[in-house]
Formats: sequence, structure tokens, C-alpha cells
Amino acid sequence: MSQPDHTPANPYIPPEQSLIEYPCAFPIKVMGVHNEAFVAGVVAIVLEHDPGFDAATIQRRPSSSGNYLGLTITVTATSRTQLDNIYRSLTSHPMVKYVL
Repeated sequence: MSQPDHTPANPYIPPEQSLIEYPCAFPIKVMGVHNEAFVAGVVAIVLEHDPGFDAATIQRRPSSSGNYLGLTITVTATSRTQLDNIYRSLTSHPMVKYVL
């Protein structure tokens, strides 16, 4: 039986090699159950990491069956660490299915 690979999924990238210039508007797509509690949970998470986030800017797209809802949220990204923390928080929410 082999040992699990503990290589970080997002290895450190020096700022001078980053393709993202901070601060910037950064869109994140979040898919989850079609429920207002899902939307409220996503908004609460984003506000923890970007206090200036405006929930009125969220774009919503329901699935064809109506069971799921896709959200596009645009945060003001200030660092790679901030984005990593947002992704970690979103993916740990029980109503979130995918984060892109």
C-alpha cells in the first residue's frame, strides 16, 4: 500500500510569477442546492473575506431541473492567500457542490 501524496494542491508561487495582479475583481462560480439558505451561506462566507462585497452583484443561474443554482460572485481579490481562504471556506459549506 502506498503512502498518500502530501504535496500541496496550490504550491507557493512567488508574487512576481503570479498571473493575477492584486487588487482585482475576481469572479468565482459556486454551484449548490437551489435554496435561499445556500445563497445566504455563500454571501456570509464571502463577506468574511471581502467586507466590501456587494451581494446585489451576484449573478444567478438555476439548473434546467431547478434543483441546483449557479452563482457568480465577484470579489475584490487582494492576495493569493485571500482567494485560497475563500475557496476553502466555500468548499467546506455543506450546501456547496462545486467551486470554480
